[in-house]
Amino acid sequence: MARISASALAELLELVARMLHSRGYAEDLFPAQWMALRYFAKTSTERRTASDLARFQGLANGPVSRTVRTLITKGLLAKAEVQPRGRAEVLDLTDAGRKVLESDPTFELERAIAGLDEADQEATARALETILRRVPSGPR
Repeated sequence: MARISASALAELLELVARMLHSRGYAEDLFPAQWMALRYFAKTSTERRTASDLARFQGLANGPVSRTVRTLITKGLLAKAEVQPRGRAEVLDLTDAGRKVLESDPTFELERAIAGLDEADQEATARALETILRRVPSGPR
């Protein structure tokens, strides 16, 4: 394969990001809501708080709290039955939240990645992690 320019690679990455973003408007949810549901489905119990989600995403608490409140209103998240001491409220996916995740729009991307050989998967992971560390988040 011929060497690809940084500009062309950035464009490809943007196309993938746009495709994912547009698919994120499924099941009457926004991309940020899908990300939150995935987070709460995969993270350990003690990390299932709105504040931990905000830290994970590198976002301010306000917008993340609104996303969480919306998911609670939609019946996809609920306050966990057992709460630790302190102010942070631990949340759980509801049965409806688990059901909606069965149609997660990222599954097609996961299948495409699974079709790559192991070396390509590892190289992609290293490259994306490096890019995430080097590109500042938020507006400049």
